[in-house]
Amino acid sequence: MQKKDKEKVFGGDWTEAQLREFIKVESHDGTDPDYIAVIRAYRHMVPATFEQYIKLFVAEGHNVNAANLDGESLLTTISGHTQGAEYAEILKAAGAA
Repeated sequence: MQKKDKEKVFGGDWTEAQLREFIKVESHDGTDPDYIAVIRAYRHMVPATFEQYIKLFVAEGHNVNAANLDGESLLTTISGHTQGAEYAEILKAAGAA
């Protein structure tokens, strides 16, 4: 089964309050909430908005190196998507390894 690539992307200007809503997540299976938050943002944001989101995310002390239950990092997950290259570069610029 092939993994899904980006599904939904919403353009336009986002307010800081809207970006903050994407930081607020709960984990129901033990996955790092920071991983869930960034993947959710990645699926819904154009690169420019995602970059703003990541800056806010990091400024608030969240982890751009968070991993899923399989130990796969955000950078690994997003880099594996056909359309993920620009998003991966944003994560790298924010300190993801």
